[in-house]
Amino acid sequence: SFPPSSSRAPPAFLGFKPARLNAGRARARPSSVARRAARGPIVAVAVPSGKKTKEGPKRSKVEIIKENSDFLRHPLIAELATEASSISEDAAQLYKFHGGYQQDDREKRSFGAGKFYQFMMRTKQPAGTVPNKLYLVMDDLANTHGNGTLRLTTRQTYQLHGILKTDLKATFQAVIRNMGSTLGACGDINRNVMASPAPYAAAARPEYAIAQELAKDLGDLLAPQSGAYYDVWLDGEQLLTVEKPEVVECRNDNRFGTNFEGSPEPIYGTQFLPRKFKIGVTVPGDNHIDFLTNDIGICVVMKDGKHVGYNVYAGGGMGRSHRNNDTFPRMASPIGYVDKADIFYAVKAIACTQRDYGRRDDRKQSRLKYLIHSWGVEKFKSVTEQYMGKQFEPLADLPEFTVPTYHGWNDQGDGKMWYGVHVVNGRLRGDAKKALRAVIERYELPVRLTAQQDLLLTDIDPAWKADITTTLAAAGVVDASEIDPIDKLSMACPALPLCGLAITEAER
Repeated sequence: SFPPSSSRAPPAFLGFKPARLNAGRARARPSSVARRAARGPIVAVAVPSGKKTKEGPKRSKVEIIKENSDFLRHPLIAELATEASSISEDAAQLYKFHGGYQQDDREKRSFGAGKFYQFMMRTKQPAGTVPNKLYLVMDDLANTHGNGTLRLTTRQTYQLHGILKTDLKATFQAVIRNMGSTLGACGDINRNVMASPAPYAAAARPEYAIAQELAKDLGDLLAPQSGAYYDVWLDGEQLLTVEKPEVVECRNDNRFGTNFEGSPEPIYGTQFLPRKFKIGVTVPGDNHIDFLTNDIGICVVMKDGKHVGYNVYAGGGMGRSHRNNDTFPRMASPIGYVDKADIFYAVKAIACTQRDYGRRDDRKQSRLKYLIHSWGVEKFKSVTEQYMGKQFEPLADLPEFTVPTYHGWNDQGDGKMWYGVHVVNGRLRGDAKKALRAVIERYELPVRLTAQQDLLLTDIDPAWKADITTTLAAAGVVDASEIDPIDKLSMACPALPLCGLAITEAER
């Protein structure tokens, strides 16, 4: 159920039928949405058309956990303070929103002692950008609080494995206090926003800087607002965050019935999203991030060298459930073009459409791709346009796409260089981890994480090139010219012993 101050209303036509609550409550809305407003706020539950039961629409167990959590606080706060080595299923579901999973390392079990609980933490790094200070902190945490390795993910983030419950708060605090965040890295929420990570100078290739900046801004726009993250990990201490005024303005704009007025979560409400939500931003011709596999795919549009807007796509996702033919991978469908001033509103509108009409009774059917598959693109676009307050325009023409790896030495366009380091399966360990730490610390280098689980060392003075090359080669880091073509794009999930869903080996 929504907070009493909720003042949202659904579009007038549905392919999924949201159940309604307190339709007679007084509401004040702009005249542009008066017809929709008269229909009343909705419960965050959607069921397929034609399916009616005496009990009303079902909700999955996770929906109840979210509703009763006080915006992701309880019972997680209390259970982190206990001496037990694990947390309950309810708390583990909330922990996902804060940036991690509870896991069982079955290879460390003692006879008769049951599961060996440990925790994974995942960061959020919009566009894969990692400040020098944060890289060094993550490298340290891997040794002091993790299993000695760092995992680079296909969404341009870190995963730190092997954290014990007694070390969880200290680990999170170290990340938060050193320019990092984990909020929303997992859970039914907007995940890390990807972008083509090439660190070209804005003067040389402005579209890359535009895409990377948009990734950060969209991460800010769809970040949770209730303060629960700081209550859980910093005991309520709030850290200053800097957001663009236009991001804040869009988040708070309720002209078209998108928001829960008076709620600590103006976009998400008590229920957040039906399932995970992913966004990728790219530039013309560069599909390094495979942007059409996201719930929202965005491509920067340039005209005569100037940034004019964005092409928007929706409904991508590669997941499916084994032996369940009602689940399937799907590429994102073209939705339309928006001017650059409208991109925040377009993304918010798509997220709100998924929030209100995505399935909440069956988590295997709750991704945006299934809503678009059920409705069709035109109906989805029409409903989204009501939440946006304007129509999408036809897509702008784009060139053919390629898939660069960014390996090896490259010019940034500002007199500096970057070096793309191939990391096998994204697992940083051993001598290679030590050597990378050495050069990153020695030259105070910022880092980018790529969608192919590699590292880009950036802002390198050409005078440092020989030393960096020699140091990494001595640690066994293979130069770009020597990488086997099969290895170059190969990847594997962590699997056993780290993943609770795994049935066999993959990475090892």
